[in-house]
Amino acid sequence: MSDAAPMWVRVGGGMESVPDHLRHGPADVEFPPPGGPWEALVLNGRLVGWAERGGLRASRQAADIGQRLAIEQRDYLLGRLGHKLRSSVLALQESARQAAFGRPELMEGLFEQAQEVGRRAAGLEAAAIAPKDSARAVGLGALLNLALPSVGRDIPDGAAVIASEPVLVEAFARLRDWLQGDSLTIGAEPVGGWWKVRFVSSGERKPLPVSELGEPLVRLIVDTHLDGWLDAGRADGADVYLPAYRPR
Repeated sequence: MSDAAPMWVRVGGGMESVPDHLRHGPADVEFPPPGGPWEALVLNGRLVGWAERGGLRASRQAADIGQRLAIEQRDYLLGRLGHKLRSSVLALQESARQAAFGRPELMEGLFEQAQEVGRRAAGLEAAAIAPKDSARAVGLGALLNLALPSVGRDIPDGAAVIASEPVLVEAFARLRDWLQGDSLTIGAEPVGGWWKVRFVSSGERKPLPVSELGEPLVRLIVDTHLDGWLDAGRADGADVYLPAYRPR
């Protein structure tokens, strides 16, 4: 990959530069990355990258590199989550052993340790399992009523995205857990062919016991499973770009 000419390749719903691994998004012919001029690389009607020179060969190369990067990033996160899960299982086993052989005071902590094992296993499952439900039109307002009923929101009427509903519910729940401070609010606005969903957190953020269950897992779900793009560049929250549903 280091020998490839400088280009941007599509990873999920965003762009990543090669060989520098900078991020830009969302993937849209209306939003070329910085540092151009670039030519859009389109394969089978899908934007797959940007390069100094276009053409079928460059488009195929960009698609191959983008797919490889997505697999590498997923495998790395799975490895990290698997390691964290094994560590928590070993800690639970050791606590249970000591509690059974003369340390009954450790019994009080076993439930919390078991819950932590469950949370880490659920995170590993969310990263590992490919969505089975096909993407379809999903109304953002109705979905937020289901996924985050207690979160304040300002969602325009008719806002709808193309997504797998169960995966979108998972993504929004993970975003809440990652960004939650004193309060969380959600807004949305159309941007090109996307809906930009804005999550704003106020107050001090509560760090997760396992950092991989925050931004890294949310990024994988949004970018790869939902074909969207996560912009985590704001200190007060994050923006999620999702493919917009346009009724015919």
